[in-house]
Amino acid sequence: MIILDLNEFQGKQVWLKYGIPVPKGVLISSAELTASDLRDLKPPYMVKAQIQTGGRGKAGGIKAAYSISEAQKAVSELLGAKLKDLTVNEVLIEEKVSVKKELYLGLVVDRFSRSYVFLSSRMGGVDIDDLAMKSPETIIRTVVDSQLGIRSFHALSIAKSLGYTDSQLTELSLIIERFFRAFIENDAELAEINPLVETDMGKFVAVDARVLIDDNAIFRHTEYQQQTAEKRSPQQALAEKYNLTYVKLEGDIGVVGNGAGLVMATVDLLHFFGGKPADFLDIGGGANSQTIKAALQILLDNPEVKSVLVNVLGGITHCDEVAYGIIEAVKEAKTKKPLVVRLVGTNQKEGQKILRTGGVNAMDNMEEAAKRAVKLAAGEQ
Repeated sequence: MIILDLNEFQGKQVWLKYGIPVPKGVLISSAELTASDLRDLKPPYMVKAQIQTGGRGKAGGIKAAYSISEAQKAVSELLGAKLKDLTVNEVLIEEKVSVKKELYLGLVVDRFSRSYVFLSSRMGGVDIDDLAMKSPETIIRTVVDSQLGIRSFHALSIAKSLGYTDSQLTELSLIIERFFRAFIENDAELAEINPLVETDMGKFVAVDARVLIDDNAIFRHTEYQQQTAEKRSPQQALAEKYNLTYVKLEGDIGVVGNGAGLVMATVDLLHFFGGKPADFLDIGGGANSQTIKAALQILLDNPEVKSVLVNVLGGITHCDEVAYGIIEAVKEAKTKKPLVVRLVGTNQKEGQKILRTGGVNAMDNMEEAAKRAVKLAAGEQ
């Protein structure tokens, strides 16, 4: 799975589409900023690096500018700069908003309760994770039924809990309803407005935007398809080509299996024996030799992988096909790595014979195979 993390300016385009107020702004990708670029904006300005990470302000990625010349200086300093190991290729210049108060609005998917959770706080503009740890009472959690969604009474209740009445209560509750609709209709995993500013005039403006969209829903959002393709690593692209389910993890033991349940059990077993899986890679049922070969290529070409465990229980997946794919992958691999194969099931004897002929030994016992993979990753024989 790839979670598509929209840039701030893209998130604000979503807010505008749903009627959520945002500051007037212009996206700049050239250091040659001219007065004409800012003709529709009034100073002072906020110049904001467009990178997909939190804490941009602390990292120097957000600068105030009180004239065109100061904006030009800020743009020249930010474009091409490295912030948190990310290169700034675009900046967003906006009219600076007068701030009376900063609020926080957030929405997440809670799979445990099979619902959405609306998060809100009177203390916006800060690191919400730190706030939740230090002062959890300041975060208001509203569980939203996944079938019913947010109703007007939910929105009014949230707005009231944030301390608003009368016309501001109505205005904020409408923003809350629109925010939820934007979240649902864009297939978001997480969305945040931090901060949602109450201006000196008593109006509400979303001065930031964060939207994470599940890659599985990108087919419904053609405007993001190219961006998603650019985010895919070569390993993810190869997995998609062969219809493999591939999730990169933080460990050093590559895992290949047929069936989500078997792969999950293999990952758990490696953890049990002290190993750290580098991935979740499911070849599915009925995989042929080319599919197996592609799966192994993903792991053998990964410099973080120190050993590979192939765990196949043959049913509609034939062990001889698996063996042919393993041998081909090993022959063509740029880097040789310790390989442990547990291969049982349909055409098991044929598959194990093919592996032995190719110089690869297969094991019958899943636990012993996992132990072996953990030892090899640790440099033991």
